[in-house]
Amino acid sequence: MSFPIRPIAEPEWAAYVNVMNEGFGWTAPPELTERFKAETEFDRTLAVFDGEVMVGTTGVLSLSMAVPGGRLLPVGGVTSVSVLPSHRRRGVLSQMMRRQLADIRERGEAVAALYASESGIYGRFGYGRAASQLSFRITKRAAAFVADAPADPSLRIRVAPPAEARAELEALFASVVTARPGRYARHAAFWDGNLADDEFDRGGMGALRCVLAEDDGGVRGYALFRVSSSWGDDGLPKGEVRLHELEAADPAAYALLWRHLLDRDLTDTLRAGSRPVDDPLQALLADPRQLRATYGDELWVRLVEVDRALTARAYAAPVDLVIEVADDVCPWNAGRWRLTADPSGAECKQVEDEPDLTVPVAALGSAYMGDGQLGPMLGAGLLREHTPGAVRGLATAMSWSPRPWAGRVF
Repeated sequence: MSFPIRPIAEPEWAAYVNVMNEGFGWTAPPELTERFKAETEFDRTLAVFDGEVMVGTTGVLSLSMAVPGGRLLPVGGVTSVSVLPSHRRRGVLSQMMRRQLADIRERGEAVAALYASESGIYGRFGYGRAASQLSFRITKRAAAFVADAPADPSLRIRVAPPAEARAELEALFASVVTARPGRYARHAAFWDGNLADDEFDRGGMGALRCVLAEDDGGVRGYALFRVSSSWGDDGLPKGEVRLHELEAADPAAYALLWRHLLDRDLTDTLRAGSRPVDDPLQALLADPRQLRATYGDELWVRLVEVDRALTARAYAAPVDLVIEVADDVCPWNAGRWRLTADPSGAECKQVEDEPDLTVPVAALGSAYMGDGQLGPMLGAGLLREHTPGAVRGLATAMSWSPRPWAGRVF
């Protein structure tokens, strides 16, 4: 079926939120709804209608996202995807996704990215799992560092109310945002949400806290976190530190901030809900087995225009291959593309030459940020290799260190 679809106007905001509440099965508090509204670009929303009833929603945030090589690339950040339960399996989602990708292309963005509420949905629209994350728990008594952990005697910790330190936090984050693929520049509304401290933000924990690692030259890192206080029946403290965010410009500041969090008095556990899979903390711990981690997907990426996307990032090794791309959703991508790249630059152009490999566009999305699954996909029979070694060559060239991670849901 085909339904009318268009951007919403601001007076339709309440109906837009109601569809999301129903689709996600939650009831967003008014404070969160207003915060989300401040981030919403109304001209980049889409709503699907069945008669006068809004039955589907989605939107795009205009992001600048770091890609391998350190460039901040304009990216369409897909968000707010929901369909009323009464209209599932009637083509609403497909219609929104196709229209949205066409709109993103028209805006000149070669890449789209999203967080998947359900990981089985977006592969059929050409998105690939491009970044992963660790959620972990560390027991304080088992958190000793290796003997040669970096240290700088000029560094010191300063405790500050998060709101009062905001300018320093923003400046530090801006200085490190391009160091890891997947990070994105934050505008004022993002920072408002990041530092919000309403009751529902706390989730049963204490107020948002902030510490900064600094020397006489200024701030070199910060941590945002919450603490819950409790005691066991034995009278021993059972408090917990819940990490919200930790950023550092150098290894010594990074190590000092972690040491501070792990040494907080009257606590025995630290939890972090989302960290990079190559978080250096794993190397700092003298007994890394004590970091109890859960692995999961994080960022999903879709190449909206294959040639422009592939030339916008850097490559870790030389590659010269003809890639046959299968793309049923964005037919302008379908065809054969010669990618010629090395660490100095890249060129991608459409050709009629015989392909070295045939891949679905989602596979390129998975590999785009530098942490793809091209090898496992070949082993699973999801890619076709016409020239021996072509998949390994492409995977090596597209790999990157550090591994990608966005660090905040959008």
